[in-house]
Amino acid sequence: MMLEPFSPYRANEFQVKFSTSDWERQEAHALRRAVFCDEQKIFESDDRDAIDDHAIPIVALSMMGVAADRLVGTVRIHQEEPGLWWGSRLAVHADFRKIGALGATLIRLAVSSANAMGCHTFLANVQVQNGLLFRRLHWDVIEEFEVYGKPHLRMKADLAWYPPCPTPETGLVALARKAA
Repeated sequence: MMLEPFSPYRANEFQVKFSTSDWERQEAHALRRAVFCDEQKIFESDDRDAIDDHAIPIVALSMMGVAADRLVGTVRIHQEEPGLWWGSRLAVHADFRKIGALGATLIRLAVSSANAMGCHTFLANVQVQNGLLFRRLHWDVIEEFEVYGKPHLRMKADLAWYPPCPTPETGLVALARKAA
């Protein structure tokens, strides 16, 4: 029997949810390292910081039937003070950036779950090249600045577009677009 190489187009469904296992947290950190250290060269060897000590990691899992096949996206959220939430370290595996709305679904669960936990303001520092995606998802630019040597936008989510999600451990489903 011959095994076919992995193809992201085989997975037609992705579960986006709060990380609930050690392997999900480990793979989320590995993906962040791949994106922010290896690919974008923003950090030298690791992007972890003090926020990771209290942040809630959110993951996107490629589903093969009812089982998770691999982790393909992540973002983290944290509450800085009562009602003020931040999202950061949004990363989607390069093989999965063009096949579905994974980034948008990660953002949606991040804001909706914070909204369910009493959020009145949700902010993120967004790389300029991702600003259009956030604008389409009903975020406003508050200011432009540079961090880690790259231009960023401080953006604020319009919470009216993000109904509270009371079950972030099971999360949301994102469907892949059909392969061309």
